[in-house]
Amino acid sequence: MKFIIKESETVEKAVSLGLEELKADISEVEIEIVQEPSRSFLGILSKNAKVKITVIDGPKEKAKDFLQTLFEKMDIECDFSVELNDDVLNIHVNRIDPDDKGILIGKRGKNLDALQYLLSLVINKDRQDYVRTIVDVENYRAKREETLVRLAHKMADKSRYYNKKVRLEPMNPYERRIIHSALQGEKDIITYSEGEDPYRKVIIDVK
Repeated sequence: MKFIIKESETVEKAVSLGLEELKADISEVEIEIVQEPSRSFLGILSKNAKVKITVIDGPKEKAKDFLQTLFEKMDIECDFSVELNDDVLNIHVNRIDPDDKGILIGKRGKNLDALQYLLSLVINKDRQDYVRTIVDVENYRAKREETLVRLAHKMADKSRYYNKKVRLEPMNPYERRIIHSALQGEKDIITYSEGEDPYRKVIIDVK
């Protein structure tokens, strides 16, 4: 388990500094007072407070417990890593059977998005600071992004050729942003979205 030792003028301030460095809520840690602050007979601080703060139920721990239980229930054998950097929790699933991989990702990533959403709810329950959660399976998201970028340029060419708007299939917000971003540098092309989720679509048109 991850822990740090912090010193400050008071126990409260040492704990606050530790929580900030660990990016943890107080409900996720165990605190041990290693040393109480003390002052000399003149009232001058002679010893700082020292505390040991151990993460026992943080985002990484919650993610590992959730995924291990889920994969056991689904009878899926795989490896996965969990990394927390700057309030972003990245989960990478590897060494997974192709059939299980297809089930976990689902059609156009719908199952993967659902898993990511559920895990985000688990991670952020009762937390004050939101942790963004990203789940990927054998670099599926990077491959999907490449596919969407190619599709965006192909459909932009089609819009130019026929001089009319092109409607893409319904996409989630993340995928729609990829399309918009891929074509934002095209001076003769505009993109916008229409409809309501989960049927919201990107429209590509000539200016």
